[in-house]
Amino acid sequence: MAAENVRLFVFSSSCATYGEPIETPIVETHPQRPINAYGETKLAVERALPHFERAYGVHSVALRYFNAAGADPDGAIGEDHSPEIHLIPRAIQAATGGESLQIFGDDYPTPDGTCLRDYIHVVDLADAHVKALEALAETGRSTAYNLGTGTPHSVREVIAAVETVSGHHVPWTLGARRPGDPAVLYAAPNKAQSELRWKPQFAGLDTIVGTAWRWHQRHPNGYGSSAES
Repeated sequence: MAAENVRLFVFSSSCATYGEPIETPIVETHPQRPINAYGETKLAVERALPHFERAYGVHSVALRYFNAAGADPDGAIGEDHSPEIHLIPRAIQAATGGESLQIFGDDYPTPDGTCLRDYIHVVDLADAHVKALEALAETGRSTAYNLGTGTPHSVREVIAAVETVSGHHVPWTLGARRPGDPAVLYAAPNKAQSELRWKPQFAGLDTIVGTAWRWHQRHPNGYGSSAES
């Protein structure tokens, strides 16, 4: 990038850089102490960026995603991984006859015992990228932003939302906790809302799940097929 005179860089970082939060909601100045390999790799890049700014003049914005979810409301683009590891598509698969969903631990210090996460729609993430790049081009000021709704939802709440949206039962089994899973992660999105004039437009859990459900209905086997073909 430096050799080609690219001077603006938007980095897709993660709330996983914070690790187990000391306090919630999480602000951008919260200590970054990741407890899993994914968070460590994201933080490694974040730590490198200021050095590249000093050495090469590459200005950057780090966008710390919370839980990216949902699908294109038009139904063209959705979530299709192999193997699928994300909660919402796995719950949808379970609701439509796929493998039973597994809940990893129900003894966390949360209202219903399952982990709390901040689900942010992919369209809102895309919008934040555009606004962050525009701000970076205008000011040249390197910084970081949390991208979340500021409202956490538990695993059980996600299952309930999938059942409500789909009209199908989500079968699930209970497993042990996974190492490296914090009990609670949710954003204080005030900085992005104030400085970028960014506000999530798909903030409700049922809305997020609804877009994912519609995509999976049109693409029951992922991108390899479509219910319309």
